[in-house]
Parts: sequence; structure tokens; C-alpha cells
Amino acid sequence: MYNAVICRYHEIAIKGHNRRNFERQLMGNMQHSLKSIANLKVRSVRGRIWLEHYQQEAFSVDELEIIKENLRFMFGMESFSPAIFVKSDMAAIESALDSVLDDVVLPRLAVKPAITFRIRARRSNKAFPLCSKDIEIALATVMGDRYGHDKVKVHLDDDAELTVGCEVRDEFTVLFFETFRSGGGLPVGSNSPVMALLSGGIDSPVACLLTMKRGSEVDFMSFHSAPYTPQDTVDKVLKIGRYLNKFQRKGTHYFANINSIQKMIRDNCDPHFRTILYRRMMFRIAEMVAKKGRAKALLTGESLGQVASQTVENMSTINAAATMLVLRPLVGQDKLETIQLAEKYGTFDLSKVQVPDSCTVFAPPSPATRSDVSRIEREEELLGDYQAVLQEIVDKIEVY
Repeated sequence: MYNAVICRYHEIAIKGHNRRNFERQLMGNMQHSLKSIANLKVRSVRGRIWLEHYQQEAFSVDELEIIKENLRFMFGMESFSPAIFVKSDMAAIESALDSVLDDVVLPRLAVKPAITFRIRARRSNKAFPLCSKDIEIALATVMGDRYGHDKVKVHLDDDAELTVGCEVRDEFTVLFFETFRSGGGLPVGSNSPVMALLSGGIDSPVACLLTMKRGSEVDFMSFHSAPYTPQDTVDKVLKIGRYLNKFQRKGTHYFANINSIQKMIRDNCDPHFRTILYRRMMFRIAEMVAKKGRAKALLTGESLGQVASQTVENMSTINAAATMLVLRPLVGQDKLETIQLAEKYGTFDLSKVQVPDSCTVFAPPSPATRSDVSRIEREEELLGDYQAVLQEIVDKIEVY
């Protein structure tokens, strides 16, 4: 019965003169995400975005499921509702509501003797003869007359079992009965792209998603240490990368085998500083790849104080290995908050699969929790020409 989907945004609405650019980016992302639906039209009408078929025929059940699945976490969009287009005429609005009520109300009355409902009307067409309150009263009367006021009871609070939405505009009116939350934030692609250091853990995938929510496309830089880490390490992170790409237009995934530089660190440096030295080399490799590509910053899932390498001193020392901006959207999150976000976005089940990662290779029994750049640079001097080794690693990177 639905021949449209009404899509709402929030943060885009405060963007002033740039607002149209954000709208276009969001509409393009929606069109890309829903490309499997034939003859889909995406258009903007004064603060709203609409989905419809070119001939305004109704969406099929399968098409609506595709829309719900793909818009569920569409960044830049606040919420959406399957809707019915109707002429902005009160008799036409009442007739349209009456014609679809059985589809909406009877399934609820099949399991309960009575339900509560409310009408929420908005009138941007100020020439319309009825005010919002009068529209609500008229549509509530249609429902009461149809089923009896003992079966459908007006209840104006948020916990009403059914909310009927009605937006009266100059061009048309829409009726809708459900509202689904979406991703919020800004549309992906409205900010500069970044390069994420993506591991198989819980944190870095969430950091990627939060950065996408702020408008950046994300490419992924991952590390393995074959033969010291199994193929499962690569396969797991590839699955995470593929899942994250559902939220954007396909970021590139790079894989670097860093066992050569790790062996050099193992053989020449103080074992207490191994993890810090590993991380500095990872930052350098990611930056080398990022500078050859499109990324304007590095991105990590680090959280302050979570592990030994994430103290203020160690993060500062690791950060000094990079010249690019390093984003850490989880820096103030505790682990439980990050897990909740991972469960919300659907990455937790992928991340909780246990496989070895590169940071555990030759890991010291007691890693340093504090370091300074000068001491770590002295350790790196013991490695000789490590830049040549890093270049060799970059030259052999696998790209997905």
C-alpha cells in the first residue's frame, strides 16, 4: 500500500549555505545503496527526501524490506517512514486513510480486543483550510467511526500502540504509520577520507563507523605476521572490512605482512618496548600507503588507558611516528560502551571470534606503560636502515 518513503535528516538542516551539498551527498548514497530497486527516484522537497517509483506505483514487500535494511544505518539520515502520497485535500486524505486502515489496524485487533492510537499532523501548507489540531480530530473520527471508539481509543502520549502521521504540504500530503531510526550524523563522503588501522578487535571497527558517521569514507590498513599468524587472522579482518563497506561506497582494504620488521625489533631492541615499536612501524606503513592514496588522516580504535600501549605517554610516543593527523574517536569510551556500539552496529559477533593478531607476535611478558620519544628513537637506531624494510613491506601489500 506504500508508494513512497519519507526520509528525515537532522544535522544537515543546520548547515546553512552548504546544506544542499550535504543533501546531494545523502541522496547519492541512498541511490547507491538501493540500486537493486528498479526505477527508483530520490528527490528532495523542502527539508525532506522522498523515495518513490517514477510512476508512483506501490513498493513491493520485498522492496520495502530492502529499503528498511539499507536505510537502517544510513549516515546523514535521522529516520524514515514508508508512506502514502495523496492529494492535499481533506476529503482525499480521509478517503486514503480509510482505504488502508484494515491493513494497519486489523492485525493489531486480531491479538488484542482494543488498541490505543494517536494522530500526529503537521501542516506546512498554510493555505490548507484546517489547522494541525483539526486535521488530527478529523482523522481520529475516521478511525473511530470505522471500528468503534471502544476498540480504537485515542491516547496522546508516546506509548500509544499506533501513531498515524500526516504531513500536509503544498504539493501533496503523506500518511505514514511507522517510523524507523536511521544512522544520524552526516552522509558518508561529505568529509575527507581517512585510513583506518583496522584489526580484528572490537574497537577499531566501531571507530571506523563513528568516523563514517561524521562524513568520512574509510579505507582500511590491516596487518598480519604470517607464518606466525594463521590465515584465519586475514580472513577474519576481511570479513569485518566487507561488513563495514555496507555503510559506505566500498573502501579499499590493504594487508601488510610485518613479520620482517617484527623480527628485527625482537632481535635488536629492549623487549619492554616491542609493542610500542610495533605500533610506530604500523603507523609509518599506514601513512606511506595513505599518502599515495586519498586519505587525509589516520584513524585508530585506541581508548585512553585501555592497554599498556594506550597510556598518555605511549600514545604520544606512537603518535610521533606519524606526520598525519591521527583520529581516535573512542579515546574517552570505556570498553562496555564500545561493546554496546559494536552490538548496535552489528560488528560484535565478527570481532569476538578469537584469532591471533600481529601485536601478540613476540609479545613481551611485561610491556612498558610509559615511554618517551627520545628513548624509543634510540631503540630504533639499533635497527639500522628500517625504512628500506618498511618500503619492502609496502611494496608487497595485498589490496582488496
